[in-house]
Amino acid sequence: MLDVFLESSIDYLFFLAKTLTLLTGIAVLIVLALRVRSSGGLQREQLEITDLKARYRELSYALKEISLPEKAYKAFLKQERKREKEREKTGDQEQRRLFIIEFNGDIRASEVSALRVLVTTLLQEARAGDQVLVRLDNAGGMVSEHGLAASQLARLRARGIPLTIAVDKVAASGGYLMACVADRIIAAPFAVIGSIGVLAELPNFHRVLERYGVDFELHTAGEYKRTLTLFGENTDEGRQKLREQLEETHRLFKAFVSEYRPGLDLERVATGEYWHGRRAVELGLVDAIQTSDDFILEAGAEMELLKLKYRAHKKPIERLMASVRGVLDQVLAAASRP
Repeated sequence: MLDVFLESSIDYLFFLAKTLTLLTGIAVLIVLALRVRSSGGLQREQLEITDLKARYRELSYALKEISLPEKAYKAFLKQERKREKEREKTGDQEQRRLFIIEFNGDIRASEVSALRVLVTTLLQEARAGDQVLVRLDNAGGMVSEHGLAASQLARLRARGIPLTIAVDKVAASGGYLMACVADRIIAAPFAVIGSIGVLAELPNFHRVLERYGVDFELHTAGEYKRTLTLFGENTDEGRQKLREQLEETHRLFKAFVSEYRPGLDLERVATGEYWHGRRAVELGLVDAIQTSDDFILEAGAEMELLKLKYRAHKKPIERLMASVRGVLDQVLAAASRP
């Protein structure tokens, strides 16, 4: 029964591979046709700036218009126009600013390209008194990509621009690697924080291939060029070397966290565990319990609120490849869940 199942599964996998290859070929042809028809083909960049104070003001006006009597609403508008003129006379255009950036992480930290552009722009534009808030939602992923994202945030701190990280949902593993750079970390009560650890996992199909008489050859130059493989026979030496590499990466992770949050008890928190907001405060991983919404509302009493978003309009083929990578990332993320 097991042999029949394996044989059927392998037949299905081959069929699926052929189908995906065919569909990919068709998609590529369509994209190529679109590229031929398109003019130019260069990337178009766009920096979106949203005045959140103006947005919230408009929403408040809409609510007052419905809830207040007509005369009261007109009197309110008259008073607001008067206040606006007074603000213009006093030169409020030089008011301190809070720049708000959202970073929604994935395994590849794919938003790091936009982040590095925004950080570079802020380093040129920020003036005394300005601050940056990053709304971070990131469960971690690849080491180098998240390390680069953390390094971008470190550029702000190195230039003395106050940086707050707000975690409304999750900042774990590579997400916390980014968060720890901030001057201050705030989190919602049930946000997931921590997971200061490193992992590597992969399936091995060697016995399946061997059962069906399929040989797999892997040639390397360098004793540890490949420690573990998907299709070859893995060795205890390879497994031990991979564990050593993971331990070294973990040491680098802990050293980086310690540099920015020296008061942390790493023996306690760098175990790969995660905690929710209030417990994270007790352990020193987070500074205060507060949602990003409340932080922004408080800051708006004294500062301008400018939300920044950078977009690079990619070519069709690049959008296709990004979609494929997104699907693969979702599969990998699903496979990594406990």
